[in-house]
Amino acid sequence: MNDLLASTRAELLRLRTWPAFWIVLGTWILLNLTFAYLFNYLAYTSGDSGRMSNGQPRDVLLQLMLPAAVPEVFTQGMAMFGGALMLVLGALVIGSGYGWGSWKTVLTQGPSRVAAVGGVVIALAVTVVALVIAAFVIDTGVAALIAATEGQSLALPAPQQAALGIGVGSAILGMWTLAGALIGAIARGPALAVGLGLVWVLVVENLLRGVAGIFEPIEILTDYLPGTAAGSLAGSMRTVGGGGPATPGVLDVLGRTESLLVLSAYLVIFVAGTVWLIRRRDMI
Repeated sequence: MNDLLASTRAELLRLRTWPAFWIVLGTWILLNLTFAYLFNYLAYTSGDSGRMSNGQPRDVLLQLMLPAAVPEVFTQGMAMFGGALMLVLGALVIGSGYGWGSWKTVLTQGPSRVAAVGGVVIALAVTVVALVIAAFVIDTGVAALIAATEGQSLALPAPQQAALGIGVGSAILGMWTLAGALIGAIARGPALAVGLGLVWVLVVENLLRGVAGIFEPIEILTDYLPGTAAGSLAGSMRTVGGGGPATPGVLDVLGRTESLLVLSAYLVIFVAGTVWLIRRRDMI
């Protein structure tokens, strides 16, 4: 236990002083604000009353930018774009250790391999939860500013809905982060891992879902892919804009409970796979 805590503290210190870490997190916050609020607000203010703006009726678009809608809105971009960035982070965190030689040092002179990898996993989990909470707080502040500007309600989301949104966001981003960690361990480097991960998230899963419409037996597989589960979980949060066009990657294939179970299974598989690879294969 002491080795695990020491490894976690060491990994958190490394992440805090690593520029790439802050670049990835900052990029996600910026993209989240741009697509969830900036573009929507520009579409709202430039549209005519009663007409569609950015694919939504203007009154619905305004409701989506109010504080009460934050749990729904800030999770919509996590299924694909946020997930892709966090997969990059996971791949960089694990894969960079091979290029820098830090895994060689840790595995030969440091704590046990399980404790070393466990510390990285816990540090990534802490990072994901902190990022989701930070995004929620920032989005709530921006939504409150928009509501005050437009003379709308400043009511916050119900506590249970806020907690649900944070939990859903943490599950989605956590799954993709650990997927990147596993790919980084498989590839033993960051560059190939990032490339393979992005191709899977942005291309392969979408192609498989497209093929499933032609070959129905494939649908059994595509319904339980990581992206399908993440997209369905994000889709289960849609309430205000449920009738409008969904964000890319947001689906309604699985229910909320089923999506959570599938994501939980992937989380266990990704963690176990990463620990097993580094413990059993990397005999440095």
